[in-house]
Amino acid sequence: MKNIVIVLLAMAGSLNFLYAQSAGKITGSLLDAEGKPISYANVILFTVADTNMVKAEITDDKGLFELGGIPAGDYWIKASFVGLPDFKSESLVVEAGKTLALPAFRLQPATNDLAEVVVKAQKPLIEVKPDKMVFNVDGSINAQGNTALELLRKSPGVMVDNNDNIMLQGRSGVRVYIDGKPSPLSSSDLASYLSTLQSSEIESIEIITNPSSKYDAQGNGGIINIKFKKDKNLGANGSFDAGYSIGKLPRYNAKLSGNYRNKKVNLFGSYGYGEGKNENIFNLYREQSGLSFDQRNINLSNWNNHNFRVGADLFLNKKSTIGFMTNGNISDYHGNSNSRTPIAVIGSGIVDSMLLASNIHNGMRSNYNFNLNYAFDGGNGTTWNVDADYGLFKNDGDEYQPNRYTDPTGTEIFEERIYANETPTTINISTFKIDHERNLFGGKLGVGIKLSQVNTDNTFNFFNVINGDKDLDETRSNQFDYKENVNAAYANYSGKISEKMSYQLGLRAEQTNSEGDLTAYMASEEDNVKRSYLDFFPSGGLTYQANQMNSLQLTYSRRIDRPSYQDLNPFQNRLDELTFEKGNPFLNPQYSHNFQLTHTYKYRFNTSLSYSRTTDLITRITDTSGVSASFITWLNLAQQDVYSLSFSAPIQITKWWNSYVSLTGSRTENTADYGDGKIVDLQATSFNGYAQQAFSLPKDLKLEISGWYNSPGIWGGTFKMKAMGNVDIGLQKKILEGRANLKVSVSDVFRTNRWSGISQFGSLYMKAGGNWDSRRLNVNFSYRFGNDEVKAARRRRTGLEDEQRRIKSE
Repeated sequence: MKNIVIVLLAMAGSLNFLYAQSAGKITGSLLDAEGKPISYANVILFTVADTNMVKAEITDDKGLFELGGIPAGDYWIKASFVGLPDFKSESLVVEAGKTLALPAFRLQPATNDLAEVVVKAQKPLIEVKPDKMVFNVDGSINAQGNTALELLRKSPGVMVDNNDNIMLQGRSGVRVYIDGKPSPLSSSDLASYLSTLQSSEIESIEIITNPSSKYDAQGNGGIINIKFKKDKNLGANGSFDAGYSIGKLPRYNAKLSGNYRNKKVNLFGSYGYGEGKNENIFNLYREQSGLSFDQRNINLSNWNNHNFRVGADLFLNKKSTIGFMTNGNISDYHGNSNSRTPIAVIGSGIVDSMLLASNIHNGMRSNYNFNLNYAFDGGNGTTWNVDADYGLFKNDGDEYQPNRYTDPTGTEIFEERIYANETPTTINISTFKIDHERNLFGGKLGVGIKLSQVNTDNTFNFFNVINGDKDLDETRSNQFDYKENVNAAYANYSGKISEKMSYQLGLRAEQTNSEGDLTAYMASEEDNVKRSYLDFFPSGGLTYQANQMNSLQLTYSRRIDRPSYQDLNPFQNRLDELTFEKGNPFLNPQYSHNFQLTHTYKYRFNTSLSYSRTTDLITRITDTSGVSASFITWLNLAQQDVYSLSFSAPIQITKWWNSYVSLTGSRTENTADYGDGKIVDLQATSFNGYAQQAFSLPKDLKLEISGWYNSPGIWGGTFKMKAMGNVDIGLQKKILEGRANLKVSVSDVFRTNRWSGISQFGSLYMKAGGNWDSRRLNVNFSYRFGNDEVKAARRRRTGLEDEQRRIKSE
């Protein structure tokens, strides 16, 4: 099935190339009466012969438009924008394979109101902007019925591995923002939260590979910002969304949102509920100490979650706004994991014994965030933004783990060993930040400060279960508390060197003070780790606008990635008696230098060459414990180098066929020496691609086929991964006079979304693989009610986003 994915990607690219060679193009721009660009105006192309509409586009941020894939012939253009009369061009002649560059069109204001019919243009799937790439979720039918985590798998240049860790252009340490606010969650906690967010709630996903100094320095791999939908003028409106998904197991979700706005206040809120089940299969074969262990694990889980968001903006006057916002997520989860591990002497071919183990886990996870914001816009580029935030994360989990050893006939050879544990975790986060911008010396100056305080409280109680009674094991139980304070200040300046060249320079300073305190029942196991360090993070960019259609941009940034709070926690989280995971309180932060050169053609075709060097890379390592046990922990890899080349191209092949292709190739090199023959020296050249073909059909139907493919590469510090891919297909129809949408899609049609890999670390050899319930039928219904033109609630970044990303869940 892998070949099918590759063929689909190749066909998309070759078809685009053939059409691009034979068709003509028209380029131009729209200006108002003062000569300023008109953004997001409608530009429609008609044939002269029969006035049939051939193509419709919208202008970009600079008022530019391009009409591609035009057969040779005679045409005329109509341009329209709300509040201005339409513009109609003279007859235009398009020649095959040539570009017709038009002079700027001017839309003059009318003396009387005109009742014009404006053709609404849909946002493109992908928008390429100077500082980021935007994935518009509504631009994809196959995005519907997916969670935020599944949407990230479909995003250009983004990879999500088998443990739900997120990478961007081959780099780990990606920072996830929610509505412009850094998430305090990381790794499995972040994955759990993203799995509760439905595509119906999400407007777009912004991909920022080289953030400026205004952003927290946390996040080596860049920033991914998930923006929620918001409503748009005076009045009230709302929406209702519901979805059903079935694979091996079912899932449901529903959401109700509303927005009310008048001249003094804007009120907004939403509530969503979801529940579902999942099957996750994990296989691990390992060789150590002359023995082989061939584990097969099946985990069945179910969950229900509640998401809410409530806020208000009070407009004090035309310049000042004060706002309050709270959001939260409550999730109740249950799981039953069963594993079967035959144990044999390597080369004998005879099973000596068998470990049969279960892990019954339950928990309640909650996350609440509160934000108070003041915004001032004095005009002429002068703004102030003040945020005070508080976040609370709690996870109360428990596990019950029976372990039985049998001989090949099934006869029990050891007395059953049963363990249990309780792991309550509480994380409190407080932040305060001020951002200020103003015009200065012909450019723009931005300065700001941020103060953050994090306190984590982790308890691990380990029990031996004897005759049904739990007996606390003091040698394995402990308490881990972690405190961290980060004080930061930044300055950022952007300006022009000439009409064609602009620049941006920034510097951020961060002072970090942290203390990890391990308190055990056994005094010999107690430990305390204190750190205090000051770091400087420069960033910069140089942009050269060669002409109206070509621009070059060179950017650089130095960034940091601190360990997640749970990765510092030395508690043992067991899958069974022979397999467990534990944190490392001695982890150091990782640092990276990131360079990127980007060429943009016609504001749409994007080619980027980037290089990143990371030192002390925090990576997941599997090691041995005694003769038969293995464990996963986190260590600092000496160095990682990543080279990448990416290309993205949205192309309209015909008026009813739109295409998008994104390709990324990267070279990754990992090196480290931990002693005792435990050497990491891995290199891999990998490739990932995404293609979407969207077709407008009769009866107001839309069809979409999309697919992604990841070639073999490196995962974590030591695993060489095999290729994996995915193909989706979906159909959409608008109903109820356009106020409702009905979407049906099938994800992972060929069930190729599965992973596998091998690792050699010291004397430990491993071969692992797995899959989940990925082939699914999704049905989604959405309905809008009220006034469609209610202005959006303000988008604002709180100060919690960076700290929240580092919280992990079970």
